[in-house]
This record gives sequence, C-alpha cells and structure tokens, in this order.
Amino acid sequence: MKTLKELYQYRAMIGSLIRRDLRGRYKGSVLGFAWTFINPLLQLAVYTLVFSTIMRSGIEDYYLFLFVALIPWLFFSSSISAGAGCILAQKEMVKKIYFPREVLPIAHVTSALINMLLTFIVVFAALIVSGKGLNPIALLYLPIVIFAEYLLAISITLIVSAVTVYFRDLEHILAIVTMAWQFLTPIMYSVEMVPEKLLPIFNLNPMTPIIIAYRDILYYKQIPHVKTLLHGYLISIILLIVGWLIFGKLKKHFAEEM
Repeated sequence: MKTLKELYQYRAMIGSLIRRDLRGRYKGSVLGFAWTFINPLLQLAVYTLVFSTIMRSGIEDYYLFLFVALIPWLFFSSSISAGAGCILAQKEMVKKIYFPREVLPIAHVTSALINMLLTFIVVFAALIVSGKGLNPIALLYLPIVIFAEYLLAISITLIVSAVTVYFRDLEHILAIVTMAWQFLTPIMYSVEMVPEKLLPIFNLNPMTPIIIAYRDILYYKQIPHVKTLLHGYLISIILLIVGWLIFGKLKKHFAEEM
C-alpha cells in the first residue's frame, strides 16, 4: 500500500516520462509519428502474403483475422522487449534521485499502450472499409480486454526490467523468447488448429485468452465468453502479484548494480 500511495504521489512524474517517450519514440526520423501506423501495416502485409497467398491458411478475410490480433501482440512484445532496459536507460536518475522505481516500467508500458490505442484507428478503419463492420455491443468489452493485457504487460515488464539490471544478457535473450512466444500464441492461426492434446499446455500461455477475446470482439463481432475474460484476468493478476514482489525485492540494490 505504501508503494501504491507513492506511485499516486509521483503521478506527475509518470505523465512526464510518458510524454517524453512518445515525443522521442521516432525523433529524428523522416516519417516521425507515421511509423506508429506504418510498422504494423508492413508486418501485416508480410504475414498476409505468406499465410494467405503462399501457405494458404484458408481463413476468410485473413488479413483482418491477423490484423486484429497482431496489433495487441505488437504492444505486448514491445512492452517487454524494450521494457527490459527501461531501468538501465535511466540509471543516472536511479542513482541520484529517490522515487518509486516502479514508475519507470509503468511509464514505459503506458506509453506503449497509448501507441497501440492510436493504431486501433487503423484497425477500425480497415474493418469498416472492408465491409466487415463493427458490433457496438461487443466493442463495449474492448476496454476490459485492453486493461487485462495492460496488467499482463506491466507484470512481465516489472520482472524483466528488474532482472536485466543484474543479468544484462536478458535483453538479447528476450528477442528470441518473444519470437517463439508469438508463434505459440494464436495470432497467425486459430485455436481450432491446435491439436487437442496440446490445448492444456497451450492455454497456459497468458496471451492466449487475451488474443481470443480481441478476435471475438473485432473479427467475429461477438461478445467474448466470460470464461475467456476470467481466464485472462486470473493469469494477469497472478503474474502482477509475482512481478510486483520480484521487482520489490530486486529494486533495493539497483543503484549498486549500476
């Protein structure tokens, strides 16, 4: 509770870090903020070419099937891969100024979340222009799913950012882990394609229920199952508690390790 009160007191600092991250994300690049939309669109084009034209997934409107899951995944993967170094990136601040260290991963993930929300403009536009459309009732559940993913992203980022201070190679290992994690998440394929005997293991993936819920709302235009939402929140909350405890234990010696 003490840490939560401190975080509230330092909310202005969190806001300042978020604004700085958003302004500096594409600073110096020619296209600037446009990369927020260009990056996912380029990835979408490549995956669609491979799985819709070459490997032929057979899924109707595959580019939309993929797009509504790819955007949330990019938010999650960028949160943990770039977030691993968010403490080290501010090492001078950590060594000289007192503030709750949780501010740094929370600000990083929140900045990535804002970036994803802006990208959803393209997702909605693609759904409307394609004729797929949107279900206003199902959309009411979208903030619930986004918040579950936000909690999950903060959970993992708390862990990896703290561990990276002690084990710097983790940043490089995460590049491989996130790539493997993407293929073990139903982004480029549907859950129905997973062999039944592997489903219990497959469902241990915390991103599985979240991606399913996104696809239910945006692609199938239906309200996600309560079981799916509960599954997503249960895993997110458990990992948040674990991440909070690990970060709280390791943050005590951040300054010494830098």
